[in-house]
Amino acid sequence: MTGGEALYADMGHFGKKPIRLAWFFIVMPALTLNYFGQGALLLSNPQAVKNPFFMMAPDWALLPLVGMATLATVIASQALITGAFSVTKQVIQLGYLPRLQIWHTNVKETGQIYMPLVNWGLFVAIVLAVMLFKSSSNLAAAYGIAVTLDMLITTMLTFFVTRYAWHYSLPLCIAATSVFFVVDFAFFTSNMLKLVEGGWFPLLIAGGVFTLMKTWKDGRHLLNQKLRTDAIDLHNFLQSVFVNPPTRVAGTAVFLSAEIGVVPNALLHNLKHNKVLHDINLFVTVRNHEVPWIGMDKRLSIESLGHDCWQVVVNYGFKNDPDLPKALQHMKGRGCEIEAMTTSYFLSRDTVVPTIGAGMAQWREKLFAQMHLNASGAADFLNLPSNAVVELGSKIEI
Repeated sequence: MTGGEALYADMGHFGKKPIRLAWFFIVMPALTLNYFGQGALLLSNPQAVKNPFFMMAPDWALLPLVGMATLATVIASQALITGAFSVTKQVIQLGYLPRLQIWHTNVKETGQIYMPLVNWGLFVAIVLAVMLFKSSSNLAAAYGIAVTLDMLITTMLTFFVTRYAWHYSLPLCIAATSVFFVVDFAFFTSNMLKLVEGGWFPLLIAGGVFTLMKTWKDGRHLLNQKLRTDAIDLHNFLQSVFVNPPTRVAGTAVFLSAEIGVVPNALLHNLKHNKVLHDINLFVTVRNHEVPWIGMDKRLSIESLGHDCWQVVVNYGFKNDPDLPKALQHMKGRGCEIEAMTTSYFLSRDTVVPTIGAGMAQWREKLFAQMHLNASGAADFLNLPSNAVVELGSKIEI
């Protein structure tokens, strides 16, 4: 199973070419020699079945082999950690988890990221697993089910991608994935025999993560419904405002809004308390789409609302790195030019208040409220300059 797991690597961190070269020139030859060697050892000495990997080496090579195995363990751990970062980032972009802090560790490779909360979450989960199972042999059942189920799901998703995204013929898709499916399914079913012995542990963790993701998705749906119910049409509002226009001040104001054509709460608070409008006002909605990449040619959609007010929609794929100031620079030459040094970003920081009603269960609403409270701010997520951000708060009942 460990050899089969070597087929899987994080494309975002390494890229296609390094993975292919490593597989054909390092991984596959090494696995072939190792497994053939273990097989030859067992044929000549059946008693070596208790630990064929280490008994295959002479006595003098035992300690170096232990050192090499330790290094391999560290490398495998890094693959899991970096893969968790990439998957979590994409899940956030798809709207199934709240925004989390993301650090980019390489200016040339956008896929190389570090997520502190995910890293510490993995640390806590691993410590709990070690304390619970106490030995690697006891942990084998949990490890086996987790890895084989992941491999099986990956193979199934590969079939759907080749069939419905790449539009290959059905026989070709079946032929391309059936070999992997048979191997993965055999791994998985054999490990399911150990469900009671510890295989329940990864399934329990997966159930908890699924609950968080489903709660966040449903909570965001309820929150957006509430915002749409209380929404004010932006076009009509601006017409009424400019009947008796407020004082205009120099610079550009960027108001973030979850919905297109709706008055942002931050604008209402700004007019109520400051009683001014900037010379240029952008009403920006960020859209995350269920595709990996969206190019710069499709990044912006711009509509003039009159009086130097603009409706802007910024589009990102789930593998794009959101950078709103950089995206807005592409408005130059399209009728609206803004200067970064004179631009302010107005955000509404909503506090969710759970109430008894027809939404989610009360415990899920409370869970969603906590997730919403602890989510990373839109300013960090969209890479807004900290010295140009104004946050205005409001409470929303769901």
